[in-house]
Amino acid sequence: MTSVIVFDKQKLQKPPLNVYNLGHRVLRQPAKRVAKIDTKIRQLAKQMLQTMYSAIGIGLAAPQVGINKQLIVVDCDPDNPHSPPLIMINPEIGNYSPQLELSEEGCLSVPKIYLDVARPVQIEVSYKDEQGRAHIIQADGLLSRVIQHEIDHLKGVMFVDRVENQLALTAQFSKHGFSQSHIRPVRKD
Repeated sequence: MTSVIVFDKQKLQKPPLNVYNLGHRVLRQPAKRVAKIDTKIRQLAKQMLQTMYSAIGIGLAAPQVGINKQLIVVDCDPDNPHSPPLIMINPEIGNYSPQLELSEEGCLSVPKIYLDVARPVQIEVSYKDEQGRAHIIQADGLLSRVIQHEIDHLKGVMFVDRVENQLALTAQFSKHGFSQSHIRPVRKD
């Protein structure tokens, strides 16, 4: 799981990429699979990490920075310089645990809004790293939640689409100036 990209987790005054907010159409488009893992993809991953750390986030998907590719970066321990981030290209969840957990989520594309979302506690996810090597990992807890949240972005789904407490959602949207018309509720399977 270690990253080949050597990375300083510093917060930059001017991150290399802009994070788009809820309401921008790029966030609702399904991302395309990465066909070739090359220097451009590695550079994009590095810029996404720099942008994520600068925005004080723990996950970021390429669609959030206007890139329609299946690439996510995750770091659940951003203050630990010895904990490498995960760079996941073409990630796919193979198995979900039946047990759900309700926990608070936020999103760099929906600033200042934090609401409870139910997600499976554990997942099995396959992906390729920035060198094109295939991996399959079991994730639980916060890592599982962040990966699921970021993979949702690759499908054009936002965490607010999964919020069941409509009163809380309406109150938060009203308080922070977001339009309810940008919510697309996800149907339960």
